[in-house]
Amino acid sequence: MNKVMKEMISTLAYLLGVLCLTWLVITFVGQRTEVDGSSMEPMLSDEDNLIVDKISYRFRDPQRYDIIVFPFKYKENTYYIKRIIGLPGETVQIDEKGVIYINGEVLPENYGREIIRPDTVGIAINPITLGEDEYFVMGDNRNSSMDSRTEIVGNIKRKDIIGRAWVRIWPLNKIGVLKHQ
Repeated sequence: MNKVMKEMISTLAYLLGVLCLTWLVITFVGQRTEVDGSSMEPMLSDEDNLIVDKISYRFRDPQRYDIIVFPFKYKENTYYIKRIIGLPGETVQIDEKGVIYINGEVLPENYGREIIRPDTVGIAINPITLGEDEYFVMGDNRNSSMDSRTEIVGNIKRKDIIGRAWVRIWPLNKIGVLKHQ
């Protein structure tokens, strides 16, 4: 084999290795996603670009206040970004004044954009007891979020959680690790 042929094979092997490594990272470690809409304001804004950590939940369970990404079950290639409010086995309820209760206790929080209006309480006006693998999620912009308060989203199964929003990479003036609480 001549020198040019060896160089071509070496370059192709290198590119194949890079492609395989990229696929492994995107599939099992992290991926980029873009925020579409205002449901997570003020924490996340429309067109923010994030890196989603897909590996942490292989070693630990999601925690309250984590910002997670999961697929919308009624539209292919559509993903939602919401904050975990209720954990497996807990009972979640929101009263007519917009107060969130977990197992009868008021949920301490400081990230919600506004008080929940009575017309946006949704199905959570009645107590919702989560299964052993279910999470109750909400957007921070409570009155403009389609989340677990609606039957179309409902409770999120553990197996459906893709990962945890980790780092904002765009816009440049907001780059940084996201604070989950």
